[in-house]
Amino acid sequence: MPIVIRDVKREIVDEAISEIEGNVTGGTTYAGFEDCELVLEAVFEELGIKKQVFAELEEVVRDDCVLATNTSALPITEMAADLRRPERVAGMHFFNPVAVMPLLEVVRAEETSDEALATVWDVGEKLRKRPILVEDAPGFVVNRVLTRMTRVIMDAVEHGTPVEEVDAAVMSLGMPMAPSVLLQMVGPRVANHVLERMHEAFPDRFPLSPALAALADGGEPFVLEDAPRTREQIVDEVLEAVADEIHRLLEDGVVQEAADVDTGLLLGAGWPFFLGGITKHLDQIGLSERQFGNTFAEMRAGAPA
Repeated sequence: MPIVIRDVKREIVDEAISEIEGNVTGGTTYAGFEDCELVLEAVFEELGIKKQVFAELEEVVRDDCVLATNTSALPITEMAADLRRPERVAGMHFFNPVAVMPLLEVVRAEETSDEALATVWDVGEKLRKRPILVEDAPGFVVNRVLTRMTRVIMDAVEHGTPVEEVDAAVMSLGMPMAPSVLLQMVGPRVANHVLERMHEAFPDRFPLSPALAALADGGEPFVLEDAPRTREQIVDEVLEAVADEIHRLLEDGVVQEAADVDTGLLLGAGWPFFLGGITKHLDQIGLSERQFGNTFAEMRAGAPA
């Protein structure tokens, strides 16, 4: 199907068009957007910029055009709040590298219509992605759980645990990539940006990380206290933190069932398939029963603890 793209510089657009090699046109204006049935924005992760883009689009696109955002952590409800038709806005959160990672978080904001939701879901499937439905909440599912895990990892570093030891501890869970390598791929600035957003929403569970902030500024992580963790301690703390955050996701109704979290972490974060899904693993080792008095398999969205 025909595609039109826009970016801030002509050379960026020309390079993209040459790489796509398809039925695509583009430029630095909104020319051609008036016929679009769906527009997906992936601009810089600042709420004001995204609201500006949507406001500009609303003046150009037709009334039945769906507006989708690829935000990783920003509130979509707030992003759409000033529009004449906020019901046409939904989230389509892809995962890097987009050409490889199959997961798509389809996000329903407070006013998202069933038509908009069904449209982005269908488009996701046509792109050969595996969508999961999530409600509009800080960090959605995958980034919320991963950021909670990252905070445990950075805490170990801040207490003098060598990065190699931290990597080895997390790799023992079967993760496909060491945290230090993943952090470089994602980019410390992006990771710190997401942590800052999560801190605004849940300051008690997501304290800011001096070590991650230093990495984001191009420096080295510094040690706040010389009290290194053992590998076993790191693994226990990671699993307990992940279990707690998943439990809260289910309690808050961000997802409907534990299987949605499993799908998200398997297909969007590379969680090991051989564990059968993170919630199943936490059930099997008895951690969920110890922490919450029931298993994740017994929980559904909104169920009491």
